[in-house]
Amino acid sequence: MSGLHRSSSSSKNIGNCLPSKELLDDLCSRFVLNVPEEDQQSFERILFLVEYAYWYYEDNAVENDPKLKSLSLKEFTSLLFNSCDVLRPYVTHIDDIFKDFTSYKCRVPVTGAIILDETYERCLLVKGWKGSSWSFPRGKKSKDEEDHACAIREVLEETGFDVSKLLKKEEYIEFVFRQQRVRLYIVAGVKEDTVFAPLTKKEISEIAWHRLDHLQPASNEVITHGVSGLKLYMVAPFLSSLKSWILKHPSPVARRHNKPLKALCVWNARTSLGGNGTATVESNNRKPELRTTTMESNNRKPELRTTTMESHNTKPEPRKTTMESHNTKPELGTATVESHNTKPEVDHPQDIEPADSFINFKFDKSIILQAME
Repeated sequence: MSGLHRSSSSSKNIGNCLPSKELLDDLCSRFVLNVPEEDQQSFERILFLVEYAYWYYEDNAVENDPKLKSLSLKEFTSLLFNSCDVLRPYVTHIDDIFKDFTSYKCRVPVTGAIILDETYERCLLVKGWKGSSWSFPRGKKSKDEEDHACAIREVLEETGFDVSKLLKKEEYIEFVFRQQRVRLYIVAGVKEDTVFAPLTKKEISEIAWHRLDHLQPASNEVITHGVSGLKLYMVAPFLSSLKSWILKHPSPVARRHNKPLKALCVWNARTSLGGNGTATVESNNRKPELRTTTMESNNRKPELRTTTMESHNTKPEPRKTTMESHNTKPELGTATVESHNTKPEVDHPQDIEPADSFINFKFDKSIILQAME
């Protein structure tokens, strides 16, 4: 989700002290050295381990010691490479290593879910911890993880809701944004009073039901914003295919034309509680409970070498990477909709539910590409 870049420590932290060599060595030993050998076979894997160490530093060390400085991932990576004996020989190449790692992360497949309510009038969206963009709950695949399993895990981490009993493997919408494949499973018929709350820290600031007819672009000139003003870059490309799917699948509860459902905030980091207000409030001030990650110890020295891109990454749960490719252009002709192995028709009668304005909306990809150039 995730995004959508993950925030570092609280903006109120004013510490100026860099982490000590003792702390850095402890983090290197815990997260980089004492892991299975297969996770030490490339710089991409090593940098994922460094990223876990970075999260632990920000979420635990910095939160518990006000004197410590909050760092960017690149700053932390440089400090760790300079401190760790095993990594120090590669310090001169740190810029290239970090650049390759950032590029690699943008190619890891992403899966998640489009959660619809019982009337198919609304879908569930999550807002990143620091940014103001909304998206469907989703995240990057782990090594050897199946698409549907990743979607179930990511939705659970970001919303606290288990979709395993509702998710159908053949019901999904898929796009390719440059080299990154994004598959979202359609999970329909979720009750409005379902309790949602993220299991991860500092990744989600708000969870809310949003009306589908409010998510369509307000105009061709403002394609990343819905008619309600929400930032919806990673939502808009899926709306046309979702509209087609809804036309072919009747909702379990009929919508009431004379009383349309409203957008509903169901969780907010500012209060850590569900709510019934509007879903547009920025919230970055929650200080979540601390979680730690442990790894098996084998004291192996990593064999560092560059490799070609692998389609998955390894990461401990429930923490996850939330950087998403928000600055990439969707490739034309790469959208895929699966629904019992048939593709939805392009044109449909206008008298079929749900909301009329959403049903009549047609997404113009050419406008997206022009706006991004």
